[in-house]
Amino acid sequence: MADETVEVDEKEIQEFFDVAVSVARKAGEVVKEAFYKEKTIDTKSCGTDLVTETDQQVEALIIGALKEKFPSHSFIGEETVSSGGKCNLTNTPTWIIDPIDGTTNFVHKWDNSKELKINNWLLIVILQVTVVIGVVYNCIKDEMYTGRKGLGAFCNGVQLRCSSCTDLSSALGITELGASREPSEIEVRIRNFRRLAEEPARVHSIRMQGSAALNMCSVASGAADFYYEYGIHVWDIAAAGIIAEEAGATLVDPSGEPLDLMARRVLVTCNKTIAQEVAKYLECIDLPRD
Repeated sequence: MADETVEVDEKEIQEFFDVAVSVARKAGEVVKEAFYKEKTIDTKSCGTDLVTETDQQVEALIIGALKEKFPSHSFIGEETVSSGGKCNLTNTPTWIIDPIDGTTNFVHKWDNSKELKINNWLLIVILQVTVVIGVVYNCIKDEMYTGRKGLGAFCNGVQLRCSSCTDLSSALGITELGASREPSEIEVRIRNFRRLAEEPARVHSIRMQGSAALNMCSVASGAADFYYEYGIHVWDIAAAGIIAEEAGATLVDPSGEPLDLMARRVLVTCNKTIAQEVAKYLECIDLPRD
């Protein structure tokens, strides 16, 4: 039997949003304090999938603070799932938390793109799952990205808009190597990179920043024109997804088909034209679903 859908009004959503921003700032203080210190490092799925005690501490802080305010809500946390917890979307308001997006950057003190990403997304199921709030906080640079369905996207109060680029050969893209070192996957990633770099696509350049959320916010702000990645998880992309969409971005599967949040792959572009062009050059990687 399906869970009963919980109706939430605008006043409640405003409260959720205010709490999300407040908790993000508190968690950011913890990450910023730990950033330049020595860290205890462990691995999860493989030797390049890193986790630190700060990831775990921050997730516990976030979920604890949110549960205190909203005890009836559901929670999905990256570190909780990696320790055997469930990753199920239900008809109740759900917060999905990634305590530190870019843990490798965090471990190496790479502050150019280090980001604390708190996927304070609230998922409300009406006829389908709808993301209505996204908060992404880059605590090192004190950049607070926020998005609310129908109300726009902002960074520190300044509204975000995607670029107007419609020519792929004039575009700046972003991708990531990802944690997997499976030879077959690496070969696909290299082929995709070459197709976009060479004629006829010949994009201006392709960057790697080490954070899915920061990559999507870069598209939202107009700093990049597209971003694609394979191997990400639902907690990596939803908060920044609503921010990007509210800034005018197109979010699809890298095949060009509609985006499936649980399929572990994404293509985010400044508009539909660039989405169609990039998808033509991408060979997809099928991965186990979240």
